Amino acid sequence: MNEKNIVNSTKAPEPVGLYPHARRVGNLLFLSGVGPREKGSKKIPGVELDGNGNVISYDIELQCRSVFQNVLYILEEAGSDWSKIVDVTVFLTNMRKDFQTYNRIYADYFKDNLPCRTTVEINCLPTPIAIELKVIATID
Repeated sequence: MNEKNIVNSTKAPEPVGLYPHARRVGNLLFLSGVGPREKGSKKIPGVELDGNGNVISYDIELQCRSVFQNVLYILEEAGSDWSKIVDVTVFLTNMRKDFQTYNRIYADYFKDNLPCRTTVEINCLPTPIAIELKVIATID
């Protein structure tokens, strides 16, 4: 494995498994799934858990903004930026409840850059989050 192609951000949350934040292949940067957690913490913005770790409530707007910030941290530390995103796959755990809010916030962040996008609903994610992004960007 070529370590110089591996990107691990000093600002984004630690991965929850054995994978880097991103890998560079040629002029493409492939980000691993990025969630809304904060670096150095298991805390998820806008999520309230019960004593057993089950989600009582969550704020999809806070999670969206946090995910987008974490993506930006990884892009910048890799030498790319928001304008170089070419493809986004979005995983939502509740399409019916969250899509409208997510779509509005997405439009704010991506109004000057129109990457390809796929949004899918999934049953759950590895941590009690409601959104995760998989991003491909170009890099010089």
